[in-house]
Amino acid sequence: MATKTDTATKTDSVTRADTAHDIPWPVTATYPERPAGRQPGGRLAEFIDAMISMGQTGQVFGEHGIGKTSTFLSHVPSAHPGTRVVLVPAANLTPDDLLMNAPVRDDRSGELVLTQLIMSQLAPGEPFVLLIDDSLQAGEMIQSQLMQIACNWTLGEHDLRALGCVGVFLSDNESLTETGSARSDLAVLDRMVTLRLTANDTAWRHTLAARYPDWDLGEVFRIWAGLTPRLRALLSPRTLEHVLDCARAGLPLSWGLPLVGGVRLALRDLRKDGAEGADRSAEILDSVATAVGAANPRTVADPVRRILRTALRENWAVLLQGPPGCGKTEITKSLVRDELGAEPVYFSLPVTNVEDLCVPVPTPDGRLDTLLTRALSGPGEKVIVWDEYNRPKDKAAFAKLMEITQEWSLAGRPVEGLRAQIALQNPPYHLGRKLQVSRNNVAQASRFTVSYEVRPEDIPANEWLIAAYGEVAETVLEWWKNDIDDEGRDWITKRTLERLIKLHLAGQPLMSGLIYLGEGEFAPVPLTALEARLEGIGQEVALGFKELVRDIDLWEKRLAVASEISAEGTNDTDMVHRVLANAELSQLKRDPEVVARVLRHLPPKLRATYLVGQTAARQKFWVAALARMKELAASSPS
Repeated sequence: MATKTDTATKTDSVTRADTAHDIPWPVTATYPERPAGRQPGGRLAEFIDAMISMGQTGQVFGEHGIGKTSTFLSHVPSAHPGTRVVLVPAANLTPDDLLMNAPVRDDRSGELVLTQLIMSQLAPGEPFVLLIDDSLQAGEMIQSQLMQIACNWTLGEHDLRALGCVGVFLSDNESLTETGSARSDLAVLDRMVTLRLTANDTAWRHTLAARYPDWDLGEVFRIWAGLTPRLRALLSPRTLEHVLDCARAGLPLSWGLPLVGGVRLALRDLRKDGAEGADRSAEILDSVATAVGAANPRTVADPVRRILRTALRENWAVLLQGPPGCGKTEITKSLVRDELGAEPVYFSLPVTNVEDLCVPVPTPDGRLDTLLTRALSGPGEKVIVWDEYNRPKDKAAFAKLMEITQEWSLAGRPVEGLRAQIALQNPPYHLGRKLQVSRNNVAQASRFTVSYEVRPEDIPANEWLIAAYGEVAETVLEWWKNDIDDEGRDWITKRTLERLIKLHLAGQPLMSGLIYLGEGEFAPVPLTALEARLEGIGQEVALGFKELVRDIDLWEKRLAVASEISAEGTNDTDMVHRVLANAELSQLKRDPEVVARVLRHLPPKLRATYLVGQTAARQKFWVAALARMKELAASSPS
């Protein structure tokens, strides 16, 4: 579970020396006093201390996200002052990351001799505990190196004890669905002491209490403890942390549940017949929100930009999943550029190798260091964009992401100045067709604080199209909004809209801009109405904002008649309401007087919808428009 500490923790947490254990106790609303009984890390903390005392290799198994790693990182420095934890994520190691043969100048003879260089984190110095995380996910060649470490506390020609190692631990989840292998070599197994954990054996509760020192999480912990074992496994401590992060930020708590295989994790129990029961996600998350006094909105205005800004502010890793061509990449780059004042560090996974991120290199002092790519080195602030996240070039590159998205480091080296990580991906299916994307497991999926399913309407690509292409874009957008059905709009992405605009401006046939499906078949969307709009022929095209402005006198009369016929209005009322609701803000701002004139004749309940769930900018416009409407009503003859 991640242990990044937020600003509130740094400023509000107080420490008090505990005379019984002689370790400072972090005072929080949840734990104002040290609880009686076991120390915060529970069985795992006791196991760590025992293995260090015995000089024995420890093997730790437990489900993903229960706080195994965070317990090591918090307990070892506090219980063993001056001792650091060297965390080695085994899933993404290559043989040269730990040990490399390289020519080094011999001090005595002055000749170059072949020397085994060991990773810089294991260089002689202060005492350290070596934690090999995700140990079962390492490749075959790495497993042989891990065998030597686990059995003899040596690596090549190096004695780890002589380098300062006081403890060696291997940790992972035993589930074959996540690890893909099991440790079965008796020669290795006979050298280790093994502890199998549950969430009750780690320090996750105390970690969360320290993360939110002003929240009393006692009721949250009681809610979690009252769930069935299956639901507790689904709502792991790591996922619960993400849910609470969403609550703190005013986001829907469900966004903290991961997207596993492209589908939102549902908190469902199993019935007696083995089938899944009802989805209890809303019920459970509502109770968590109530317990901490937070809202649990079903959505928020301008969700994509809200998530991105929060990620930069809170140092989050977030995942945005949306259909191809909806504008995910462009809005992400644009917002990062505006907020950071610099370009994001961009990687497209289909063309990213491990060596594009980091490589092991010898150093002049005879160590093996990690050389980061230029874009990730240096102290400047950075935001990483992982595009096409579920289309990795190979497993090795994807394994590296497991470390950086969770620990914010590569090969054990922290990435300085990293503000946020944003992963972008497509869903596994779109428009009934399977996309060529890889499938993740829950351990990989739960690395993100927020996982959001982007809808095309969440991204203000329409405004960009209007700004870039003017009146032609407005005409094409009116066709997209009014002349085709929902399925047609799914086929016509914002990327396709831009192609259609460019083709029209170039005098080329529009059909070639549709998605080509093969064997002469294009996306099944008729273009006759669009061609008519662009040519300005036919008077019976659907009403759009441009037509409303052009014929405002006629429509104001029709709406007045409609309001006299019924307080709810008529079809004309519904048509104009739809036009206003679908209009882009730039269009509305260009003709505010027209908007105010038609607002006078719309039912109050329709006018109210323009203020609900809108961005701050749209709300500001509608408040001004309603004020102008009242002025017009007051000045008109009765």
